[in-house]
Amino acid sequence: MKRFANLILGYALILLMAFLPVQQTAAPARGPARDDARGPREVRALWVVRHTMTSPEAVRALVERASGSGITDLIVQVRGRGDAYYSSPFEPRAAELQGLPADFDPLALVITEAHAAGLRVHAWLNTYLVSDATALPESTAHLIYQHPEWLMVPRELAAELYHEDPRQPEYLTRLVTYARQNPRALEGLFISPANPEVRQQLLRLWLDVATRYDVDGLHFDYVRYPSPEYDYSRVSLAQFRQEMERMLPAADRDFLGQKMDESPLLQVRTFPEQYAQFQRRQVNLLVERIYREVKQLRPELKISAAVFANETDAAKSRFQDWKTWLRQGWLDAVCPMAYTPDTDLFEQQITKALSLAGDREVWSGIGAYRQAVGDAREKIELSRRLGAQGFILFSYNSLIETSPKNPRGAYLEELRDLIVAPVGQD
Repeated sequence: MKRFANLILGYALILLMAFLPVQQTAAPARGPARDDARGPREVRALWVVRHTMTSPEAVRALVERASGSGITDLIVQVRGRGDAYYSSPFEPRAAELQGLPADFDPLALVITEAHAAGLRVHAWLNTYLVSDATALPESTAHLIYQHPEWLMVPRELAAELYHEDPRQPEYLTRLVTYARQNPRALEGLFISPANPEVRQQLLRLWLDVATRYDVDGLHFDYVRYPSPEYDYSRVSLAQFRQEMERMLPAADRDFLGQKMDESPLLQVRTFPEQYAQFQRRQVNLLVERIYREVKQLRPELKISAAVFANETDAAKSRFQDWKTWLRQGWLDAVCPMAYTPDTDLFEQQITKALSLAGDREVWSGIGAYRQAVGDAREKIELSRRLGAQGFILFSYNSLIETSPKNPRGAYLEELRDLIVAPVGQD
């Protein structure tokens, strides 16, 4: 026990040195957005959930309604749950598109129609969330069936699944059952940021869209862990162990290795803060790599991300360190999901984002589905006064459907006069 205690003390000192902040790396310098042929400087955008784009008629109605309401940008969800609402060589066609003509490509049609109307189009790709828990994908080509070893594992199941073969049906069943039993804590099944194969696949998806479609931007969502209770998959634990053991003498590596075989969670229990830093770095690695490689191919593309509005909670509880992404220049625009109906809280969240953004843009995310038109108007006006470079309404779907917050189904039309108002004259 004395040797183990000494090892832990020495290990902690080594880790303290290893995790000190590193010098920032250079990133392409980008100034404020400029006017272009497809719209004004201010971004007036809609988040368009994938279910709206399941027919050519729906796509054309989307563009017509958005254009007529003064919208400048459409952020369209083309990867929802590890599936494709575009022509993808890597992931299965979305189940909602089954039965439609094979040549119907929602993303391609949105781009054609939107550009003709003078609107910009951003392809919105959900990153780590790949399946709902309640309704699993039908296609056997889906990655949860092809690569169950890519999936995140909750801490509660880590020891149980550590020595199990992910290819056995029971492995996936346990993860699905856990997700269904914890619907308030997570949205479904996520893939692991610590898995190098996952990073390579996600990069492949982004580059494919960037090179084959005339999009104006690419948009991250679910670029985070679901909660601090994830990821304790074998791959993540092994990556952390490998990273840490590079700092130890051979004798200590062997000693710790023996203990790890008996208790897979030994290291993360002993060094919880270091593991949290490790998890944040896994997401950072993906964001940085995608940003740099997309920019090498198409430097004009706008790279943006929907993020939890509270940057401290995002980094601590979701390992979504978007403050670092801005500081390092790995985003062109950050989109805080400030969905609260509370105007004071909204102001605090957008003000904080603006203070962190530097020369990057802030597009204020407004939760229109949670508030009446008058409340949304107040937040658009406030966003402009605070100096944000744009705003996004979530979501188009909720703006065109009747609800207690939108009794006439005319939310967009009721906001039109404000949406088109010149900045500074709202």
